[in-house]
Amino acid sequence: MESEQSPQVKGFVIITLPPADNPSLGKTITAFTLSDSPSPQPLQPNPQLHQQSEYPIPIQSPQPTRGIRFPFRKFFFKLPRVLLGILGVSLLVCMLWNSVISDTLVELTSIESEKNEPNSFILPLYPKINLNLSNSDVELKLGRFVGGDKNGRWRSKKSNKLYFTYLLVGSPPRPYFLDMDTGSDLTWIQCDAPCTSCSAGAHPLYKPVKGKLLSSKETMCVEVQKNQKVPCATCQQCDYEIEYADKSSTMGVLMKDDLQLVVTNGSLAKLNIIFGCAYDQQGLLLNSLARTDGILGLSRAKVSLPSQLAGLGIINNVVGHCLTTKAVGGGYMFLGDDYVPFWGMTWVPMLNTPTNNLYHTEVMKIGYGNGRLNAGNLDNTVGHVVFDSGSSYTYFTKQAYSSLISHLQDLSSGELIQDISDSTLPLCWRAESPIRTIDDVKQYFKPLVLQFGNKWWFVPTKLIIPPEGYLIINNKGNVCLGILDGSSVHDGSIIILGDISLRGKLFIFDNENRRIGWTQSDCVNAQRFKGVSFF
Repeated sequence: MESEQSPQVKGFVIITLPPADNPSLGKTITAFTLSDSPSPQPLQPNPQLHQQSEYPIPIQSPQPTRGIRFPFRKFFFKLPRVLLGILGVSLLVCMLWNSVISDTLVELTSIESEKNEPNSFILPLYPKINLNLSNSDVELKLGRFVGGDKNGRWRSKKSNKLYFTYLLVGSPPRPYFLDMDTGSDLTWIQCDAPCTSCSAGAHPLYKPVKGKLLSSKETMCVEVQKNQKVPCATCQQCDYEIEYADKSSTMGVLMKDDLQLVVTNGSLAKLNIIFGCAYDQQGLLLNSLARTDGILGLSRAKVSLPSQLAGLGIINNVVGHCLTTKAVGGGYMFLGDDYVPFWGMTWVPMLNTPTNNLYHTEVMKIGYGNGRLNAGNLDNTVGHVVFDSGSSYTYFTKQAYSSLISHLQDLSSGELIQDISDSTLPLCWRAESPIRTIDDVKQYFKPLVLQFGNKWWFVPTKLIIPPEGYLIINNKGNVCLGILDGSSVHDGSIIILGDISLRGKLFIFDNENRRIGWTQSDCVNAQRFKGVSFF
């Protein structure tokens, strides 16, 4: 009876113990059953065996040989490490791919596909003359379009520049060296129209073509001629004239011709730009153009190069320049906002004054070391400061300049003696032996500190100008003060920061957001920020 109720089943169990040197593998149990049934039945797991096992037991399908061991614990413990390894390798590959391929991908992107997005242009800068300046080398000239405004103020500015760049103009394109000037409105090139009075220049004169003359009815011509005393009503071309405070002048006609600029991706963009064909230069202006061919106007005026490019939707209206302090190399400048850093910048508001197109802001205090310079105003505030790459030296108001001279009279190092026989600049000092570099004497001077904002700011914004930002070494081996009395500059109420005080920093004039910013830089390599991926 029992034999009828109990099926005749025979079976066996194989238990494989882990190796002695690695018990973490666990034991493996494989069970086989045999029956008289002609068809094999699926094997059911044995709960009792599961409970007795210290580690999970893999149940194997019937095999003709011994069961296969599968160390689950070892597998799952190693899985996170494997995944992290794969992730790390993938990240490394992506970074390498980006560094090697990104430039190629940028090059493959044509300007045509970027027409709807603003571009940026980068231009190299070169020193025009040796940084060891003399008073005969550099003058400040304030200029205006003939007629001026109703207040008689000078509307544009020019001086012998320290830095120049080059542009490719015309068809076929020809190179021209232009003085970089953030204080000038119009970009102009000496030309053979024919030329009445031109300097030797660095290149052959630009040859105008009649078909590229700007009509007197063009909007830009009306903008340029709006302050002229007697605009020419019958002229077909657009004439202009600019006078300077030293009685020098330039006269010319507006052209519209091709201009080629280097885009951030290294390609060349051909643009149609309005500029001046200058055929008559008079006075000291002829001397300043001995090594260059004209002026690159970078002010806020509508006729300036950045304003024209922004008006065409080619760039965002941002101008930046970085002037190196090194004797070799000049630095760089850019048009557009691709090179504006995301961090590390110091910003101040840009004043929007209808009477001029200069880059200026309000300055509250000027300090020399821990002392404060007397500005002469009732509240002892200073006024406005202009950032002008077209001025070689820096100019203070009469009161601030006199106060600075008083502080410098206290030089008691015994190493420097004022040299009244040196006419290079108003104030020069000599040492026992000729001075070679500013590093030899800068320990005797203190930094200048310009404080911006208003009295309610808890943390004032400051621009620190080190001694090398206002001292020069002349040919006699003396050190001279590169800050001059600005009583006759403009209306005498503004401070002008020239090239000498702008070196060693990246300055940015953001016309889109109406702000002026700066940060410390060696000005060797321009770094693009906008549109750059970090992985």
